[in-house]
Amino acid sequence: MAIVVLYHHVLGLTPGVVALADALRAGGHTVVTPDLFGGRTFATIDEGLAFVRASDEETLTQMGLDALPDDADGCVVAGVSFGAAVAAAAARRRSVRGVLSYESFIDPQWVGGWDRPVPLQVHAMAADPFFLEDEPAAREWVAGHPEAELVTYAGDRHLFTDSSTAAYDAAATAEVVERSLAFLREVSG
Repeated sequence: MAIVVLYHHVLGLTPGVVALADALRAGGHTVVTPDLFGGRTFATIDEGLAFVRASDEETLTQMGLDALPDDADGCVVAGVSFGAAVAAAAARRRSVRGVLSYESFIDPQWVGGWDRPVPLQVHAMAADPFFLEDEPAAREWVAGHPEAELVTYAGDRHLFTDSSTAAYDAAATAEVVERSLAFLREVSG
C-alpha cells in the first residue's frame, strides 16, 4: 500500500478534502493531509486566491515539502487545484512513486522539471474554466509521456471532488477515487 501526501486547494483543508483522503484511506493507503494555511479555510475561491497571493507562495510550497514523511521517496504526492502545484514541486525535489493531480495540471517544467519519468494521473472536468487554461499543457505532456494519463469528466465544475463545496459531484468523485486507487495499486506494486 502507498503513503499518499494530499495537498489541499485554495479553500484550505476543508472537510471535503479530508473526505477525499478518507476515500483513499479506505483503499488501504496511508494518507497525510498537511494544512498549509494554518487552520484557515475560505468560503470562496476568490478569498482563497487572495490569501495565497498575499502569502509567500514559496513559503507555502516549502511548508508542503516539510510535511513530507521522512520516507517520502517512496510516497505518492497528490494535490487538488492549488495543491497540485505543491505536489509537482514535491515530485521535483523527492523521488516519489507518482503524482495524482486533481482539477489542475502543473507542467513539471514550471517547477524546474522532473529528473526522471514520474507516473502521473490528472483528473479534471472537461469544461472546468480553471482547467481549460491547463488542458493544452496537460494534453501535450500526456502525449509525450507514456507514464502519464489525463482523465476528464463531463461537466464544468471546479473543486468537484470536495464534498464540502457546492461544486461537488458525487458520481464523478467516485470515478476519480476508483481510478486513483487503481493508480496507487499500480505504482505501489
